[in-house]
Amino acid sequence: MLEIQGKLVSTDLLEKNFVCNLQACKGACCIEGDEGAPLAEEEKAILDRVSSQVAGFLDEESRTLLEKHRYVKLERGRYATPLRADGACIYALRDGAGILSCALETAYRFGKTDWIKPLSCHLYPVRIREDKVLGWEALNYDQWSICAPACTNGDQLGVPVYRFVRNALIRKYGEAFYEELDEIAQNWKPETNSKK
Repeated sequence: MLEIQGKLVSTDLLEKNFVCNLQACKGACCIEGDEGAPLAEEEKAILDRVSSQVAGFLDEESRTLLEKHRYVKLERGRYATPLRADGACIYALRDGAGILSCALETAYRFGKTDWIKPLSCHLYPVRIREDKVLGWEALNYDQWSICAPACTNGDQLGVPVYRFVRNALIRKYGEAFYEELDEIAQNWKPETNSKK
């Protein structure tokens, strides 16, 4: 682990490669799993604010669900996006080739909203673990089998995880944090920096 501006950063973010390959995975992260996308407390109000602009991009089932709830409360006070009957996030769109994408991001790209999507989605495959009592945050690489095509694609393109999520890291922690991480990564040599 590295420490950058008081945050713990897994060296996997520097050493592993990752670039989404939607043609191969079909956006499986929008439908796989037992819960919707994790939401930060402040993102609930944002979803309330942007839902009317996003609704026009959704199919009838998702619009009906959206009228009932824009997010759901999980155990231990956590929140997430709701799921459809087929297990997909209610904000997921499916194109003619069966590829899932995000209605929130689509609305943002069309200039309908000023919010791209939940930070947990924007940062993926990076997950943040927090201990609010002790005051630390740890950034880890979440390895999920459905993302194997993204790992292969990242290896072919030579793009490390931290670069793939550059915009999300800047959104969360600012330019200075990313620049410091990038500077460390430029000089990173796993064979000499890893524990022996």
